[in-house]
Amino acid sequence: MPKRGNNGLPYHLSKKFGLGDKSKSIKKREQKKKNVKVQKTKPTDEQVLVRAEPEEISVVPNTIHRGKWRNKQRVLVFAARGITHRDRHLMLDLKNMFPHSKSESKMEKKDPHLVVNEICETRNCSKVLYFECRKKQDLYMWMSNVPSGPSAKFLIENIHTSGELKMAGNCLKGSRPLLSFDSNFDSSAHWSLLKELLVQIFGTPNNHPKSQPFFDHVFSFTVFDNRIWFRNFQILEEDGQLVEIGPRFVMNPIKIFEGSFNGQVLWENRHYVSPNLHRREMRKSAGLKYKNKIDQKISYDIRKQDGPLMKPDELAEVFDEEPMESIDSENEDKKQPKKKMKKKKTKKVVDFKVEEMAA
Repeated sequence: MPKRGNNGLPYHLSKKFGLGDKSKSIKKREQKKKNVKVQKTKPTDEQVLVRAEPEEISVVPNTIHRGKWRNKQRVLVFAARGITHRDRHLMLDLKNMFPHSKSESKMEKKDPHLVVNEICETRNCSKVLYFECRKKQDLYMWMSNVPSGPSAKFLIENIHTSGELKMAGNCLKGSRPLLSFDSNFDSSAHWSLLKELLVQIFGTPNNHPKSQPFFDHVFSFTVFDNRIWFRNFQILEEDGQLVEIGPRFVMNPIKIFEGSFNGQVLWENRHYVSPNLHRREMRKSAGLKYKNKIDQKISYDIRKQDGPLMKPDELAEVFDEEPMESIDSENEDKKQPKKKMKKKKTKKVVDFKVEEMAA
């Protein structure tokens, strides 16, 4: 049997190709490296560092330390097919105002509303703003807390987008808004419920990655005429001077449901009038005006055939008689005799030439 090295190969092959044990020269080099001690050198006089004067403290503050992002709720903002251009612009304005929003493609009209809950789960969203349009003129908005609820349905009226208004106000994109609510929100239970829903949807979570750590605009919610009026203002100065940015719209609440797009009806607006009924009443009132006009014309023709429209007034000719003084003066003029005017005599002009010819 041939001799074998530590690597298992025959000794002559391992020695030929250098695959055997380490040579003595290599071992000596490794031992020298281990035995070498690093000598600490003292700095010379030239290398002594001169201590410089202390620099001025910079005025720039340290970077703001942002805490942890704990409130990780997201709002899904999307619409159904069939919305108008103005409704789409309003939806985009709201989406740009929310740093914590997510978008989704349009949903089919034939799909039930419960499909929205499934879309929110796939997009990892806990809140939703869903827009749908009826008859290409009536815009409805759903606000819901997915998946447990509650949810509310609104009719959006008096829509004015930020591009349409062209206001002078402007704010930084991604900054957190201040939410201002009217005192009427604390007057009843349903307004308090809507207030909490608006806070969770319109309020930007603290320390959100896409948000800015300061406030420079205000979302104003005011209750008037059983409706919620929305305005967006920019904060110009610390004294409270505001400038409107846009958009602006009015939310007319219809119903509040216990679940998300389903469940028991917790509250229903008794003052709500559907747009279809309102348009029907307007057409009816316009038809009544035309009908009243026709009836007046018919009654006028009937009264005209019966006789004079007004009875003669006995005292109507009182002021037409002349006064007594004018009558007496006329009688005196009649009594005085008229002077005869003398006629002037006209001289006859005779042509002599004609008389001579006649003679």
